[in-house]
Amino acid sequence: MRLGLRIFLVYFLFVGLAAWFVFGAVTDEIRPGVRQSTEETLVDTANLLAELLHDDLVAGTLSQGRLPAILRAYGERRPGADIWGVRKAAVNHRVYVTDARGIVLLDSADRDVGADYSRWNDVHLTLAGRYGARSSPEPGEGGESASVMYVAAPIRDGGRIVGVVSVGKPSQSLQPYIERSQRRLAWLGSGLVLAGLAAGAALSWWLSRALGRLTAWARAVSAGERSAVAPPRGRDELGQLAGALETMREQLEGKAYVERYVQTLTHELKSPLTAIRAAAELLHEDMPPEDRRRFAANVDNEAARLQSLADRLLHLAQLEQRRGLTETAGIALEPLVMELLAAQEARALGAGVRLACAVPAGCHVRGERFLLRHALSNLLDNALDFTPAGGTVALSADATSDTVTIRVCNEGPAIPDYALPRLTERFFSLPRPATGRKSTGLGLAFVAEVASLHGGKLSVRNVPGGVEACLAMPA
Repeated sequence: MRLGLRIFLVYFLFVGLAAWFVFGAVTDEIRPGVRQSTEETLVDTANLLAELLHDDLVAGTLSQGRLPAILRAYGERRPGADIWGVRKAAVNHRVYVTDARGIVLLDSADRDVGADYSRWNDVHLTLAGRYGARSSPEPGEGGESASVMYVAAPIRDGGRIVGVVSVGKPSQSLQPYIERSQRRLAWLGSGLVLAGLAAGAALSWWLSRALGRLTAWARAVSAGERSAVAPPRGRDELGQLAGALETMREQLEGKAYVERYVQTLTHELKSPLTAIRAAAELLHEDMPPEDRRRFAANVDNEAARLQSLADRLLHLAQLEQRRGLTETAGIALEPLVMELLAAQEARALGAGVRLACAVPAGCHVRGERFLLRHALSNLLDNALDFTPAGGTVALSADATSDTVTIRVCNEGPAIPDYALPRLTERFFSLPRPATGRKSTGLGLAFVAEVASLHGGKLSVRNVPGGVEACLAMPA
């Protein structure tokens, strides 16, 4: 399982559990919260009525006063109120008054006048001088039982409790507000959870993408793709990790590069140095002038070989340290190839080799002209070295929608099978047919590096009657 997916699943589990606990706790608190708020309002209402009924109760004129008519008119009112999206079509408070013994003197429901309520908690506790409240099931609309919450307040005459007024409200009337709050909480909570999950998904995607880029870059570096671009170095931990890996890679590559080139250069220098040293020892002795000239010429030839080796190795080393192209431009192939053929015309005539060009006039590639010219020059040099007198070296090109392939084909002996996969190795070379001597073995390695920097590829193969080198480049 990918790291980003694991992070998202852990984040999803955390957010889900947190949302479940929070929503559960808040939902459980909605119902008691609404009941507590309603009870506080009933307390105020009961105490207000206790003051209003004091005089009539003390005077014994409670049933003859205006209060019964007022309560009946109150029960018939239809408010038609819209309370935060909940329609209130009727009033539903019940009010009853008892004397000091708990006998009902007045009932807004007109059903229990004269009943003994002294055992109900609201009346019993209030008569005892404490806070009185109760919640009891009573028949509701449609005959169904519904819980009604009652809160009582004492009616005092001096310091003596002479009666109790109780105000009741059906719990069912609170249900629409509870359900509305729960629905709003559910929608809001769902939105917050989805937003949290979206943020978690974005974080997981960003982290996976950053790690993926870092992994792809590390793989490209491991595969030897020097043109691979390192991830941006930000100030976060991933950016610091990318910077540390890039620094480590540069240091390791530099160390390995120096060690590899010291070893290969030491090996390649042995042969010409041995030849120069042997010729120098012989030149100290007396010998015929013709032999002296021959040994001196050997010293010159080996010194020139060392110079060529050093120059080519320097160019290749500079090329291998580059991470990409610096000055790219559109390059017309036909003028470039004609320029190279003109430069090699004298050598070809001297060797009896014919040069041919079949590059279309409108063929273009994009890259660095200097590097491409040197790469084609190396391919042309190799082709001339292995072409016998009377043979032909032909340069051609063909293009597709995204690739231009440059071919250098020479007539001559085929390359041995064992040598084909090693042609681009540094210092690997085959003896030239004309002289039997080997070159520096750096030419094709240089061409392969140029092709890699341009995003292309070099391939060499045997064809009927000769050898073909193909340099594929982006169009």
